Amino acid sequence: MDRRSFLRASTVGAGAAAASTLAAPALAQGSRTLTMVTSWPRGFAVLDDAATYFETMVGELSGGSLTIDKKAPGELVGAFEVFDAVSSGQADLYHSADYYFISQHPGYAYYTAVPFGGTAQEVSNWYYHGGGEELHDELGSIFNLKGLLAGNSGSQSGGWFRNEINSADDFNGLKFRMPGLGGQVLGKMGASVQNIPGGELYQALSSGALDGLEWVGPMADERAGFQEVAKIYYTAGFHEPGSALAASVNLDVWNELSDQHKAILRYASMATTQIQLAETLANNGAALARLQAQGVKTLQFSDDVWDAFGAASAEVMDENMDDELFAKIRESFEASLAQSAAWIQKSDGYYVEQRVRVLGG
Repeated sequence: MDRRSFLRASTVGAGAAAASTLAAPALAQGSRTLTMVTSWPRGFAVLDDAATYFETMVGELSGGSLTIDKKAPGELVGAFEVFDAVSSGQADLYHSADYYFISQHPGYAYYTAVPFGGTAQEVSNWYYHGGGEELHDELGSIFNLKGLLAGNSGSQSGGWFRNEINSADDFNGLKFRMPGLGGQVLGKMGASVQNIPGGELYQALSSGALDGLEWVGPMADERAGFQEVAKIYYTAGFHEPGSALAASVNLDVWNELSDQHKAILRYASMATTQIQLAETLANNGAALARLQAQGVKTLQFSDDVWDAFGAASAEVMDENMDDELFAKIRESFEASLAQSAAWIQKSDGYYVEQRVRVLGG
């Protein structure tokens, strides 16, 4: 463990001691209820959907012996306070996007998305067959957490803008919402980057506090109503090509669970990822058509802008390489990505090109 990680671990330890007086999870007649704090307002498309799928699956798979009490932001803690709440034992688990917590450790970015990272399938390949899950455990052990992936929204859009982006210079001074390492990339390009919880984004965009934002994709963005206050929509982004969601459990709670309940949580998280990704991809096309019917103009960034994204992304990634665990996670991720892409590009990728050529869509 490097010095930075040791200092973080010490801080968490102090928090855990302070939280030891809090009530333990409910236990009654052999059943257990886990309090799950989330970063999503109730009813939020895609993200709260995933948390609800997970909650429901755990109860059904366990026959009611293990249930989840889901809390929206503000019901117990704030949207960005869920990590500390679970790490310290104030809550049993969280459902969130781990890149919200890169201030705790930059390695957490890999458990949501990194710039020019993996598609949803490539992330799953790494996580379950390339060492990603084991590294999630190693990272979580520093903060008293057992990590699970529970959801993936697929490729996220480039974002909503008031005005078109004609060159990389147009990001200079732009007030833009983007979390994670992607936000740091836009910061390199001169943007004034803000990380605002999802429930506050519509107001921030409509009031002018933001000039633009990225959220998820057409299905979720339509339900959030961004088309009412911005009409320029870039449909492809560099920052989240396959965005995973996490359901991380307090490690002490995890260790107390039976092997059966651990398996239920793990397999429910896997199932949540599959069904939530399918929900998103099945609905994004129709949602995009409805957005366009409401006057939304869909665009793609120019190659010059993509080149600027790439140069700034390389800087941001390299700046974190002094952290040994980040470097270890990055090496593992990129090795898996190269192996996955070596086949996908020659199979799925080529097939889609030919299907479009032959059938026209």
